[in-house]
Parts: sequence; C-alpha cells; structure tokens
Amino acid sequence: MNMKEHILAALQEQFDSWEELLASLNEEQISTPHFDLDWSIKDVIAHLWAWQQISVARMDAGLQNREPEFPKWIADHEDWEENANQTNSLTYAANHHKPWPEIHQNWRQGFLRFLELGEAISERDLLDTSKFPWLNGYSLALILIASYDHHQEHLEKLVDWLKTQ
Repeated sequence: MNMKEHILAALQEQFDSWEELLASLNEEQISTPHFDLDWSIKDVIAHLWAWQQISVARMDAGLQNREPEFPKWIADHEDWEENANQTNSLTYAANHHKPWPEIHQNWRQGFLRFLELGEAISERDLLDTSKFPWLNGYSLALILIASYDHHQEHLEKLVDWLKTQ
C-alpha cells in the first residue's frame, strides 16, 4: 500500500466510524449541548463540515492546478486561518439553527467529496511540498492528514462523553 492509499484508507475508516456512531444516537443526544462552548454533536459536525469546505477547496485547487477558491462565508474574513476561534464562532452562528438532517447531509457529502478529490490527485502531486506555492511548503497530503486528525480529535471527545452516559 502506498502513502496515498494508506492516508485515504485511514480517512475512509474515520468516515465509517463517524457514520456508525452518529447512526447510534438519537435526535436529543445529537442536539443537546454537551461540549465546550455549549456545543452539541450537531454543532461539532457543522464545525467539521465548515473546515472541511476549506480542505475541499484546497484539494479541488490542487486537482485543477489553480489557487483555492474558498467559500464566501470564510473568504470575506481576512484572518480566518490565523484566528480559528473567530472562524469557529462564525461557523456556529451560521449553522446552529439548521436542522440535524441538513447538517449531517452537508458533512457527509463534503467528506465523500474530499475522499474523491484525494483519490483523483496523483500520489506524486499529493506529496510534493513545492507543487502548490499557496500551500507555503506544505503538501496536499498534509491537508488530508489534518482533516483526519481534526475528525479524530472530536471523535475522541464524543466517545469520552458517551462513556459518561
């Protein structure tokens, strides 16, 4: 298994773990605040989806060999990448009122699109740290790995919370 296959297999496992866990929860568990900042599981999934949109924009840019076109909700804020707390607040404000099925579907479709893009990009391009100057010396593979890590961080918090129930 090459590096690309390894990373994508880990991301697929991450997706499957989330889907299995989310399917085991009821609407009340999903919508009731349990976490930091009084976030619910629904809010966490919306948060993951928001950052996922940024990752999808980067992966799509890599596939198309162009600069990323970030979603308007984030592109309007100059320091969004440096100020994650502000970005997270924007995400919460924009999505907290949305119903769970919409949040879940957005995240699910975004994750599957992210996997498709990762599959479509050659391993050489994924690992090349100089191919995309807008990544400032990082590789697209790091975008994949960072998404895995971000999902894992929140999955661990959710699993820990569920153990207390």
